[in-house]
Amino acid sequence: MTITTGERIPDVTIKTNGAEGPEDIRTSELFSGKKVVLFAVPGAFTPGCSNTHMPGFVVNADKLLAQGVDTIACLAVNDAFVMGAWQQDQNAQAITMLADGNAELTRALGLELDASGGGMGIRCKRFAAIVNDGVVEYLGVDDKGVDKSSAETVMAQL
Repeated sequence: MTITTGERIPDVTIKTNGAEGPEDIRTSELFSGKKVVLFAVPGAFTPGCSNTHMPGFVVNADKLLAQGVDTIACLAVNDAFVMGAWQQDQNAQAITMLADGNAELTRALGLELDASGGGMGIRCKRFAAIVNDGVVEYLGVDDKGVDKSSAETVMAQL
């Protein structure tokens, strides 16, 4: 079942790219007491994610933070090393990269995408959410394109 507005983000341990390599991060810690913009992509380095989705958040990071957002986070079913390399490639230092390598958070959110037909296995659907103190205030899921999950759409919802 897909998470909806008004529901709390499940407490799951995922990875982030720390100064000395992958580090555990609990979603309860990430979201507690903060306004977080969370966006998810089917895969780091994929064309739509690299050319359209991520750049909108990179370019608008200062605007999002000026609107009261404490953290901008990007989630993908990739490992922390890939997410760290993608962060560097995209000049996305203002964005916290979240590696959901085993799709545990993705499944807990009910936002799995079966991309096994393309050899990519289980991935996360493309989405964006505004999460306030762990509770989803906005959720935009895109089946195609980047409309409900774009940085511009998120800014309009803040």
